[in-house]
Amino acid sequence: MPSVVIVGAQWGDEGKGKIIDYLAGKAEVVVRAQGGNNAGHTVIVDDKKYAFHLLPSGVLYNDKQNIIANGVVFDPEGFLKEIDILEAQGIDTSNVMIDERVHVIFPYHKKIDALEEEARGEDKIGTTKKGIGPCYMDKIERSGIRLGELLDKEHFKTRLFAQVTRKNKLIEKFYESEGFDPQEMYDNYCGYIDRLKNYIKDTTVIVHDALTSGKKVLFEGAQGTLLDIDLGTYPYVTSSHPTSGGFCVGAGVGPNAMGEIIGVVKAYTTRVGSGPFPTELHDETGDNIRVKGNEFGTTTGRPRRCGWFDGVMVKYTSRINGLTSISLMLMDVLSGFDKIKMCVGYEYKGEVLQHFPADLKVLGECTPVYKEIDGWHEDISNVETYEALPQNAKNYIKAIEEYLQVPVKIISVGPKRNQTIIREEIL
Repeated sequence: MPSVVIVGAQWGDEGKGKIIDYLAGKAEVVVRAQGGNNAGHTVIVDDKKYAFHLLPSGVLYNDKQNIIANGVVFDPEGFLKEIDILEAQGIDTSNVMIDERVHVIFPYHKKIDALEEEARGEDKIGTTKKGIGPCYMDKIERSGIRLGELLDKEHFKTRLFAQVTRKNKLIEKFYESEGFDPQEMYDNYCGYIDRLKNYIKDTTVIVHDALTSGKKVLFEGAQGTLLDIDLGTYPYVTSSHPTSGGFCVGAGVGPNAMGEIIGVVKAYTTRVGSGPFPTELHDETGDNIRVKGNEFGTTTGRPRRCGWFDGVMVKYTSRINGLTSISLMLMDVLSGFDKIKMCVGYEYKGEVLQHFPADLKVLGECTPVYKEIDGWHEDISNVETYEALPQNAKNYIKAIEEYLQVPVKIISVGPKRNQTIIREEIL
């Protein structure tokens, strides 16, 4: 089964979109298996920028099957807006399929998301307010509405009116806000389903048939491992499993379908939203990284928190994902620094920790232990081979490989497709 799994091995925003786009050129099927349109990938092709929030990045290739699998929560309005934007740019989206099992996001999910975040006050999680968490809550509560149900409009009406009645009680009585008109919502979603019905399939069959017939399948991740609902920095996490194991459930395949598992990591570390961040830089260096790396969210536009590469964190995410290789992103951003630091341990109450702690109180009190490496000043954005990189850049890559015990097979030196160094072919 020739498959590749791409996971973010930090807190998300690692540059997965570029690597997914690059490898999608070699794949035949591209599968998105979790999350919703709270995530974002930016892909640059021939100086043209494409922003993806829900669609698989392989949609830029006309000959690929692009699947939104069962583990995704699906916003019809957001999806159709994304489709309209791409088609206006000349992109054919007829090769997209959506699993009939995806849970549907409704306006009440978005409103509850926003109201709950506001109610948290200073303890805000940093949600994008796209309704992702409340939709997953309904899924787990077993009251959610799946996309396939919208095809039977009478059945859908019964289900939706019951849900709106319940959610209005919550919104009006608990949050003291205005509820929704179920008929208006029903009419809007009937309009959506009329446009969506040709996209809806049982994608578990399509993915299975692709794998067993020897097709090249690419599983793309949204967010990052440290945002996993179980294994991430809880509660500052997302509501799904952006890990290699999560893709099995989210795409309806067994773990033996997972081939190469690539962890996408930045050459430094970033984070959006609240929560502890041991290597965060609150100085000019952090500001320089943010500006040089254009560290602002694709979906939200929020400035990202920036810091040095956290090896302890990536060693943890490597272990729980079973990473077979690393794709090291934004190496060009580190050009110009005399010294580059890499975290190789956490000091906590006089002890040096080698493992990423589950307790956020402990993590928040950790001080990074750094290994310092000589930097480089050469512009590497046009370098095409590993051998042509400055020696100090190669030394930095080697230090990461030795610490993680995982090979760096891909190196990105810029946002464009051709600014990618491949040390070992994948797919």
